[in-house]
Amino acid sequence: MDEARNQDNQHALRVLEVLKKASKDLQNKPIFTRSDSETAIKALIELDTEALRVLSTDPTLFNLSTLLCNLNTLVENLEKSQGYGLQSLLRRQLTNYKITQVAKSIETEIQAWIDRDQVKKLVETLEESVDEDEKVKALVDFETRVSQGFNRDLQDLILKAKIFSMLEFILCDSTCSKPIRERSGLVIAALVRFNKDVFVGLVLMGRTIRALISMASARSLQVLSSLIKLIKSPLVDEIESNGEIPKIMSLLMGSEDLSIQVMAMECVLEIGYFERKEAVEAMLEEGLIEKLVELQRSEHGGDLAEMEQFDENGNGGTHVETESKMEMEMEMESEERKITGNHPFASCVARFAIQLEVGEGLGQGERRAFKLEILRRLREASVSDAEAATIVAEGPLVYVVIVDRALSRFEF
Repeated sequence: MDEARNQDNQHALRVLEVLKKASKDLQNKPIFTRSDSETAIKALIELDTEALRVLSTDPTLFNLSTLLCNLNTLVENLEKSQGYGLQSLLRRQLTNYKITQVAKSIETEIQAWIDRDQVKKLVETLEESVDEDEKVKALVDFETRVSQGFNRDLQDLILKAKIFSMLEFILCDSTCSKPIRERSGLVIAALVRFNKDVFVGLVLMGRTIRALISMASARSLQVLSSLIKLIKSPLVDEIESNGEIPKIMSLLMGSEDLSIQVMAMECVLEIGYFERKEAVEAMLEEGLIEKLVELQRSEHGGDLAEMEQFDENGNGGTHVETESKMEMEMEMESEERKITGNHPFASCVARFAIQLEVGEGLGQGERRAFKLEILRRLREASVSDAEAATIVAEGPLVYVVIVDRALSRFEF
């Protein structure tokens, strides 16, 4: 019985997907003549008989059946008003507008049905299925849908089905496989992007952050980095107050997995940008600068300034003007990844100092005090004055040195 119902459901879904595409095409291609009518509505008309048979078996699609009948009536009216007089032209314009509105309503009704079906399947799959691949696929499909943008009806379905609680439970369940837990974390991040007003509070009040850090995988840290970018200072405060900073630092310093170290570094840089004094102090006390110097000295480190002189084709880099701060940040991140390549820790000390310099939350006095502390620790961690000088010259720390030298000439 369940198998037969599932097959009927899949058949209905295929029909509805085709109807949805046809209705979208109809909205994008206004019709004014008979030939336009024949090409733009052909798919809807041809599907009408099949669609009505499928829709009649599902009471939740009664409104859609009514809309399709209305569409047929409007198309017939359009066919009857193909004269060349002013009255015929106005009638066609009005009918065309009505057809477009009905097409929008059809698309909305179909999407609502698809969303209900997908949420129901997700819950059933996560609760009942023992197939790991099936669970991952259901999570990927749901993440794709949520990533398409905010939809109030979909949000109501998500909240009613308690999807967030289900995802967080899976994320915190150490008996679940890592791929499913990681994918659940990615869906949680997608929900935060979907609507921060609703889901940020759930993240801050729940166990999501602790679970991501304790999982200690590159993917879980990637999700954490994304959440820091999305939630900003409130999440940094939560991480610091819960004593999670040392755990992140241990992944940067102690992991033998390069990908984990790289993502831990991303988290450190994000925390540095959405700076809170206590969080920065905690990272420095854990030996962040000393570790960054060591990483920069390693085979995966180096000097970013030398790398960015040439692009991947051996040509000088190009400057791309952007129209917004977000576009600029995305462009900078893309360029940085392209330049660093196999050297993810290139100029990492300077990159952290820059995050403090351009970030949010600290006053000028606090920034200067932190840069002086970074400079002190950098000099102690360097194997020579030459190494320290090279690292200092890469970033904003060089200005601290210049100011200090200038001030040292005066006695107060």
